[in-house]
Amino acid sequence: MERLKLMFEINGKKVGVDQKPYIIAELSANHGGKLDNAKLAIKVAKESGASAVKIQTYTPDTMTINSLKPDFIISDGIWKGRTLYDVYNEAYTPFEWHKELFRYAREIEITLFSSPFDETAIELLQDLNSPAYKIASFELVDLPLIKRAAECKKPLLISTGMASVSEVREALDVALKHGNGEVLLFHCISSYPAPLRDSSLKNIEFLRDEFGVEVGLSDHTESNIASIISIGLGASAIEKHFKPSDTTVGPDASFSITPQQLKSLVSDCNDAWSSLGKVGFHRTIAEEGSHKYRRSLYFMRDLKKGSVIEVGDIRAIRPGNGVSPKFTDTIIGKTLIADVERGDPVLFDVFPG
Repeated sequence: MERLKLMFEINGKKVGVDQKPYIIAELSANHGGKLDNAKLAIKVAKESGASAVKIQTYTPDTMTINSLKPDFIISDGIWKGRTLYDVYNEAYTPFEWHKELFRYAREIEITLFSSPFDETAIELLQDLNSPAYKIASFELVDLPLIKRAAECKKPLLISTGMASVSEVREALDVALKHGNGEVLLFHCISSYPAPLRDSSLKNIEFLRDEFGVEVGLSDHTESNIASIISIGLGASAIEKHFKPSDTTVGPDASFSITPQQLKSLVSDCNDAWSSLGKVGFHRTIAEEGSHKYRRSLYFMRDLKKGSVIEVGDIRAIRPGNGVSPKFTDTIIGKTLIADVERGDPVLFDVFPG
């Protein structure tokens, strides 16, 4: 396996476990077949604080064929009974929109990239200077597609839904052999929507340990819980389907988050990342004000110079202005060289040196 680059950049923004989470707002089919809706979604993502917007680049004919044979009819899930061609025909983002969408994203200063599903899509996206490519879970086994995308020498994000460990390794080997080493694997459950109980988030740690690569979460659950938890497990990036308004309808709308939820996702994931801190038992500035309220030794009665300290003369109480309670046995039996009062902190300077 070729050498990986554990941290890389997409359009100047760093992606890595030591960086703020890279939040990808996945538009998918939630434009409803209207270019203006797609542009509105890009604006919503920008306003939410997302790192990037991702679209999908295909046509119905590059995905499947128009057939009523049983092989081409969806048998379960939210699209049950529809043909593959029908769903893709409703959901696709027309090639002729892409130039305007990339232009608009640059205008409002948010990164836009795409999932290509065949070589014609890659050619289009190369012409538009897409800064990265995403390989969808269903295409992980399409090694020629991964090879072509990797040859563009751009960051390559690969979803691992449905895949075995050996299939992930094959895809990663191809990406590294032909690419620039900038690869991220998305842990993903390819169910739409995915039940939260089936999220298997510990696979984030497994993927990182097994392949030594940056890992993210492509989250198809209906809330943000899995995404937030995944940050604590080392996810560098989050991909989440979103819709431009609460009332958006379409093939993917039922498992897509609203604009407000997207804004919360960005904020909550950033907060989760910030809460992790750095490895090492270093105390935080936030604790400094509390330090003085730890227990320490205080005198429990008025005592004159020359008195010998007995059990009961001192006690460990709050606050923490006296010596540590660990010196209790050391101080018992010592002779005072100065008068003290009840409530005075026990300090070493009232005893012989």
